Order: sequence, then structure tokens, then C-alpha cells
Amino acid sequence: MAEEAGIIMEKVSYKVGGRKILEAFDLQLQPGVNRTILGVSGAGKTTILKLLLGLIPPDAGNISIDGVPLEGSEAALRAARSHIAIVFQGGALFDSMTVGENVGYRLFEAGKLSEKEIETVVREKLGFVGLESALDLYPAELSGGMKKRVAIARALAADPTYIFFDEPTTGLDPMGVYNIQDLMLRLQREGKTTLMVTHDLATAFAVSQRFSFLHEARLVFEGTEEEMLATDDPAIREFLQPTEASLFAGRG
Repeated sequence: MAEEAGIIMEKVSYKVGGRKILEAFDLQLQPGVNRTILGVSGAGKTTILKLLLGLIPPDAGNISIDGVPLEGSEAALRAARSHIAIVFQGGALFDSMTVGENVGYRLFEAGKLSEKEIETVVREKLGFVGLESALDLYPAELSGGMKKRVAIARALAADPTYIFFDEPTTGLDPMGVYNIQDLMLRLQREGKTTLMVTHDLATAFAVSQRFSFLHEARLVFEGTEEEMLATDDPAIREFLQPTEASLFAGRG
């Protein structure tokens, strides 16, 4: 595989219990080009993130991060993951830790910074998401939108190149959705590259320049918003503009 900046999936296949989740799936996430993977619920979007993090191995195909294959020893996987952070759908905060401890967790685990240095980073990242005043609160004391903003602060603490977002606006009210969109755009302006999986079209179009559409385990579209809106592909047309024929046809 050629040495190339970015995240690349080549002909990746993955199945569970005989059911194809991905088949010969290709993806390229170039630095500075922010991408959204779209598809109906259950299409396999979150599986793509798990594969890119090395949490599950593909049945076939190749995955690389900045030219380095995502395979081999646990040490190699950790090195590859060090360039990536993920904001999970539910935030995935540790309930027994304060907000500050959650944000600084990865830095404490790495053991490279002093407590004072970590506190400085934690306050800076919480300030970025507008939650420095929540430093000593626990997750149970936060709203859903606040939890996701803390999760973004935690993702930023390790200064990753790539940030993955798994359905970041699910369950949020309009103000919460606006806050997440604004934060993602600010991250992009600061040089972070984002990859989002979602079925929230409004957020996808607000924050991404490139789009991939997953249907029946395969990549059926890759391109810009304008190209997707103009496509005649029936699966994409149904996703963009559901009709009565779409009733109860989806997976969720």
C-alpha cells in the first residue's frame, strides 16, 4: 500500500453470523476534508468506526492510517489510535469520575504530563466547549448536550489529528444540535479532520464537504452534497425524500 496521508479502507469486508455488514468497502479520509457516512439505521456505519479504531478486524481488505497498516501487535494498534479520538453516541463518560477527571483520563493514563499540566489542558478544552464551570460536576449532573460537549473536550485533550463522531446529535434538542454543529465547524477551522456517521442530514450538510452512502453493505455513492442531491440512485433518493412506499421499510 502506498505511503499516503489520511485514513484509507481498501476493499474491506466484514460479516457477523453470516450476515454481510460491509462488502468490498472503500473509504478515503484525507486530512482537512471532512466526511460524513450516511445510511439507514443498522446499515453498518458504526461498524466502520470500530474497524478504523482496530476494535474489530476486517474479514478481508486493508486499513491504513497515514500510510501505516492497522494491523499487528497491540503496541502498533495503540500507536495508530494515538492519532484518533472518538465521540461516542452516548458520550461514554465514566460516571464515577468528575468532568475534569473524564477529560484528563487519557492524559493521566499516558503518564507524560504532570498533574498541573493536565489540569491546564483540561481547563483549556472545557473552555473550548463552554463548560469550564462544570469541572467538578459528575456526568449525572449534566444534560445530554453537556455530556456530548464534555466528550468532545475529552477527545481534544490528546490533540488528535482525526476525530470520529458517532451519531453526535441523537437525542438532542435544536439548541443542542446547533452547539454540536458549531463545535465541529470550529474544530475543522483549527485543523482537525472529522469523520461522522449519522442519519441526520441537516447536521451532515452543515459540517461536511464529502459524503459516502452505505446501502446493503456496499458503498453506493461518494461525492459532494450537490452530487448526492442530484443522483438518481433509488436508495439515496428514498433516504433523502421518503415516500409512503418507505413506511416500515427501514431497519430502525
